[in-house]
Amino acid sequence: MNANNNASNNNASNNNTWLALTEEAALEPELPICDPHHHLWDGKDGYAASRYFVHDYLADIAGTAKDGSTSHNVVSSVFIECGTMFKQDGSCFMAPLGETEFANGQAAMAAAGIYGGTRVAAGIVATAYLTEGDSAAALLDAHMAAAPDRLKGIRQGATHDPHPEVPNHRTAPPAGMLMDARFRQGFAHLSRRNLSFEAWCFHHQIPEVTSLARAFADTTIILDHFGGPLGIGPYAGRRDEVFREWRAAVTELARCDNVYAKLGGLAMPVNGFDWHKRDKPPTSAAFVIANRPYYEHTIEVFGTSRCMFESNFPVDRASVSFTVLWNAFKRMTAPYSASERAQLFHDTATRVYRL
Repeated sequence: MNANNNASNNNASNNNTWLALTEEAALEPELPICDPHHHLWDGKDGYAASRYFVHDYLADIAGTAKDGSTSHNVVSSVFIECGTMFKQDGSCFMAPLGETEFANGQAAMAAAGIYGGTRVAAGIVATAYLTEGDSAAALLDAHMAAAPDRLKGIRQGATHDPHPEVPNHRTAPPAGMLMDARFRQGFAHLSRRNLSFEAWCFHHQIPEVTSLARAFADTTIILDHFGGPLGIGPYAGRRDEVFREWRAAVTELARCDNVYAKLGGLAMPVNGFDWHKRDKPPTSAAFVIANRPYYEHTIEVFGTSRCMFESNFPVDRASVSFTVLWNAFKRMTAPYSASERAQLFHDTATRVYRL
């Protein structure tokens, strides 16, 4: 997340119209899906949706088939922190607790069934300041108390690049944060609470995730968005070079059995594919052609039992509709066995997030 996009197609006022220029019926609408990565928020200007609640997410799932007859079969999902609804009273350190309370409320709305059968935010990944060392434990415990049945993990964004054209995480993480001793002191509290960690970094930071995984082999780590291969600023026009560096780093990371990979997030402007600048959004076939090498290599080195497709909505909504995105995933995996596809679309996610 946190990839700025100023293209006119990304404005909330016209994104729906632009996305509608490329419409597809959902392929294999019966295939069960757990979407392990999406956001719910309010007040996020500059994105395709400045307000995105449970009913907005369900509307994206439905797509043009408002009766759900040909929409993708998303049976559950995982909410990932995005810096929304932080508490305004009390200490800044405990402010992220408000986001967990909000996400748990949205999950309760979905669980009531009045919006349909999808268990939206069945799992919640909150944020905590692990860089505070042992002090982070108090916030972790508060998150668990706020959502005892749904809290599954923690994310503290690490995306950092020194070039001014590359947008870093909203929390302005310092270079080498994942290597910092105080961060690791806070990180050590995750496994004691059976909480996983979401690693959101750029491709040149993947070796830091590998170091972290080796130091904490008892903690489940999920690599978000392929580890953020960059394609803007100084990385523009260097796709082959970036891919080679990314491939070597991901191959080494996959040797860590406690690491899992999310397959998605490549529709962000920061990746440099520039779908959002085109007259029309991509078809699922075009999306496959552009992104296949990242998906195929990650699945090859991690295996389907450690990979899961993700929507990264509404961030990736800037470039592609929900229906087209999941159609692309289904096209990519057409040659796979039924059990392999079940892992990629549903089983790995529900197992990792204990849904």
